[in-house]
Amino acid sequence: MSREHIQFITGRLAEFSLRKILDPLAAQVGFDYSVDVLHITVAALMSPEWIAKRVAKIAEATRVIVPGYCAGELEPITRACGKPVERGPKDLRDLPAFFGCKPAATEDYGKHDIEIVAEINHAPRQSREEILRQARAMAADGADVIDVGCDPGTTWSGVAEVVRMLRSDGLRVSIDSMNPVEIAAAVAGGAELVLSVNSQNREFAADWGCEVIVVPDAPKTLAGLDDTIDYLAARGVPLRIDPILEPIGFGFAESLGRYLDVRGRYPDAEILMGIGNLTELTAADSGPINLLLLGICQELGIRSVLTTQVINWARSSVRECAAARELTRYAVATKNLPKRVDDRLVMLRDPRLFEYGEEGLERLRREIRDDNYRILVENGELHVLAAGMHLRGRDPFELFDDIHAHKPKNLDAGHAFYLGFEMAKALTALTLGKDYRQDQALRWGMLTQEEESHRERKRRRETAAKGEVAKDENRPTILPTANEGDE
Repeated sequence: MSREHIQFITGRLAEFSLRKILDPLAAQVGFDYSVDVLHITVAALMSPEWIAKRVAKIAEATRVIVPGYCAGELEPITRACGKPVERGPKDLRDLPAFFGCKPAATEDYGKHDIEIVAEINHAPRQSREEILRQARAMAADGADVIDVGCDPGTTWSGVAEVVRMLRSDGLRVSIDSMNPVEIAAAVAGGAELVLSVNSQNREFAADWGCEVIVVPDAPKTLAGLDDTIDYLAARGVPLRIDPILEPIGFGFAESLGRYLDVRGRYPDAEILMGIGNLTELTAADSGPINLLLLGICQELGIRSVLTTQVINWARSSVRECAAARELTRYAVATKNLPKRVDDRLVMLRDPRLFEYGEEGLERLRREIRDDNYRILVENGELHVLAAGMHLRGRDPFELFDDIHAHKPKNLDAGHAFYLGFEMAKALTALTLGKDYRQDQALRWGMLTQEEESHRERKRRRETAAKGEVAKDENRPTILPTANEGDE
């Protein structure tokens, strides 16, 4: 069987980057290729009709791949070259994934064995509608059990109804209370897990008929823990143990040691770690903290965590734990480092930066023949390039003044707004050490909010205004463009 021969269509600026990626990729996947460089600076501006008039007819090619930003029906290209045509990824660096190349040992990635118990804090103070909204959102983010958090010192008369409401919505429910009356009502409503039990309320546990979380009477010494475990075990009450994680400055390191101690003393016991004491009480983004705590749990065989997401910096804790349990299980199960497999928790910065370097920037400057503005972030500076122009600096306002000094003819109000929007994103990327790609959303890991490209937004508005399908002209529309790496 003959090898596949793929014809890749691109523009002049992307040719070097595309070839650099294709050389090893073709050898790895097993295909031959040709790079069809059309006479346009930026491949993202190509339309199917424009490509169809210029595509090379390469006899040995078995299929054609056009840039991911090429919008519209591909049939004109198919007719022109007589080969199957498909869109590639928008970002050249995604070509390996496009061809099914995955990092080693990730075929079954996504498995997990840590249960997430997500607490709705101060549930008695909230409406049923709000409780249900939060519960559904937490479940959608990966929570396995919804924990109904009660207020100490009171007895909530509505707890049973709320538990039944959540159960009727298909959710698993736990109750967070030390009050035997509240607990009994919640269990009667369908709660399957009780947080928490110690010497104060253990005598009621046998009557509840469900699993409980055992906590020590005095966390710093684990006093009472063994007695409560023995008491419940003698009565056939299923249990998990929580030695209690303490906040930083209040015995955090020692509390981690207690988890090690309990695992050593009870090698087969189920253990829960309440991680909210760290994420909620530490002024830092919760993602990395959750990952580290889930890594500890994975290595110690702690199969459940209790999390909250009340304070703003921990508002996505459930989603973070859901990603962290997959990444940590992968690392422990395969003995591979937890990197280059899943970037969802890389939110502040980016896994890698794409830079042209000074030589590449100079090549770009020479290649650009039109007045469209290319915005890049390179070597601690913002760069704006167009025909005969290369501006650089760290202040978008000064750069905008410099653009005006060139007396541009294409800088109407809409274009100025677009450039301001893009330079604000570029400055954010520069400040945080992120990868900036013009006309694309900044990447924030699992928190990324995709945005419609400027070109597609304009195309859609023009189409709606005309009330018909927009037709591409013989020459591509001039619009602000994407970076070379995105073509």
